[in-house]
Amino acid sequence: MPSYLILANYTDQGIRTIKQSPQRVEAFKQAATAAGGKVVFVYLTMGQYDLALLAELPNDEVAARLALTVGAQGNVRTTTLKAFQETEFQRIIGSLP
Repeated sequence: MPSYLILANYTDQGIRTIKQSPQRVEAFKQAATAAGGKVVFVYLTMGQYDLALLAELPNDEVAARLALTVGAQGNVRTTTLKAFQETEFQRIIGSLP
């Protein structure tokens, strides 16, 4: 299943309602599960991003739909990166001419 690294920053609204953040993370996990995927990890981070999540989701459309749904709530802004596992990375590199 494809992996997606989701980096998020709190908006003004999100930081004002920070105490609700654990419930929002849980809702995202449930949405990922309902869409046929799962959240592998969620980290609170320090630096350029406030949160880092790794999700395994069925396809790019599901990933985009979840990211747009989260963004529409107005609590975070996300950057989503499609991630390749080490075995996929090795296969890609091995296929180079």
